[in-house]
Amino acid sequence: MSRFFAITAVLVVLSGLGTALFFALRPAPADQFAECRTTAVAGGSAAIGGPFELTDHNGQRVTDVDVIDGPTLMYFGYTFCPDVCPLDTYRNAEAVAILDERGVDVKPVMVTIDPSRDTPESMAAFVGYLHEDMVGLTGTAEEIAAAIKAYRVYAAKNGEGENYLMDHSTWTYLMAPEYGFLEFFGRDITPEDMADQVACFADKL
Repeated sequence: MSRFFAITAVLVVLSGLGTALFFALRPAPADQFAECRTTAVAGGSAAIGGPFELTDHNGQRVTDVDVIDGPTLMYFGYTFCPDVCPLDTYRNAEAVAILDERGVDVKPVMVTIDPSRDTPESMAAFVGYLHEDMVGLTGTAEEIAAAIKAYRVYAAKNGEGENYLMDHSTWTYLMAPEYGFLEFFGRDITPEDMADQVACFADKL
């Protein structure tokens, strides 16, 4: 009887080892977007993005599900920005226009990091100048802080008085429903190159 239990114990151990080896050695799931990626952090390991509830430039309350209903370019900036934000959001708008000509529907979004000055009205004026489909998002200080944290954005007030500036990171994030964060783009990318890369992702959604 003891021999029977000993054999059984060995078989259980071997079975467990076999299962462990199967899960350890099995190939990782294929990344359907691998050929589109240019950054290692965009390979699915970065927890960028998450739920939010904000106010759009029309004064309507919206959630991340409402906003990210297809391929979406998310940028965090502010309307009083003297140079960087207008250039980056204009570049994003140009990329979206190129994609539109190719039949690829992508939504450009600008999320303020300066909610105390950026009302829905000021956001409407800013995004309306750049692209008819661009969405401007603002909210309370707490709501914007939560979005900034979720997207790992750096933002800090610089100066005092009504003409203060905001220091901030300048990444543009490509998001998609069900997949979340797909890729990020720096300031040096051209509208054409951004459009090419976004189209690659959109084609595989």
